[in-house]
Amino acid sequence: MQLLLIGTMAIWGLNISAVKVLTGYLDPLIVACLRMVLAAIVINLTLAWSRRPVRLLAITAGQWLRFIACGFLMVYVNQILFTTGMQTASATNSSLIMALSPLVASILAALVFREPLTGVRFLGIVLGFGGVFTVVFSNSNAALAGANWGDAQIFAAMFTFVVGGMLIQNLARHFNALVISTFIYTIGAVLLSVHLYFSKTVEFSLEAVLLPGLWPLALLVFTGIVATAICNMLWNRAIAELGVARTSVFQYWIPVFGVGFAMLLLGEPFTLWHLIGVAGILLGTYLGTRRPKVVAV
Repeated sequence: MQLLLIGTMAIWGLNISAVKVLTGYLDPLIVACLRMVLAAIVINLTLAWSRRPVRLLAITAGQWLRFIACGFLMVYVNQILFTTGMQTASATNSSLIMALSPLVASILAALVFREPLTGVRFLGIVLGFGGVFTVVFSNSNAALAGANWGDAQIFAAMFTFVVGGMLIQNLARHFNALVISTFIYTIGAVLLSVHLYFSKTVEFSLEAVLLPGLWPLALLVFTGIVATAICNMLWNRAIAELGVARTSVFQYWIPVFGVGFAMLLLGEPFTLWHLIGVAGILLGTYLGTRRPKVVAV
């Protein structure tokens, strides 16, 4: 699972750039809606292929409320904030904002689920964030820009994603991760579609989507099917197995892979600071995901 999570972070590292490129061709609301509709279709097909029984009548009103809240926060609100914020947010600021996710998740898990925020785990969080900071600012072009509305939207998107993960951890006590993914992404995709339909500021047409060409369409397929559908099914399964606090620690790897792909594809140099940053993230991930030892009585 931890190896799968690292692979997921690599894809999400690419996905940030893909979404930023797409918002240059299409309105952010259209990008968010198409991504989630594609993801919902793939996840529903995966559930059908698995032939896992889903007893809708056995779901309580409270559980339906959690599913709706999770779809609303983690998909609908998150995607509107993320795609809109990426238009104006600083890439450096965004990387550091997203790196706050493990700290926010650990604090919320300690408050809601009474998970212990031990000194070792807190040290892991600090080391991981320090590693992200080192990797991001090892780039000579990186600069911490003044906070703007886009940065605030990215922070809000990160927060809604963490809160949605907490709801998933609660639902995972009763439902399989694939079933949870199916419900929340279907609900989120429906909400985004209704929003787009009634929007008076965005005009949606098939011609507008096909007009930019094959490259934006390829990016849309990648971000909708691979980065959203497949990766989020793995993410939700990880939350069910590891908990939201430990799973969130792996998000430290997103900016690392972003820098790594820049080296690979753009020929940017690898420096000692990169090595120090990766070492900090490795150690931080290890300490942040360790389970406390159970003392026999």
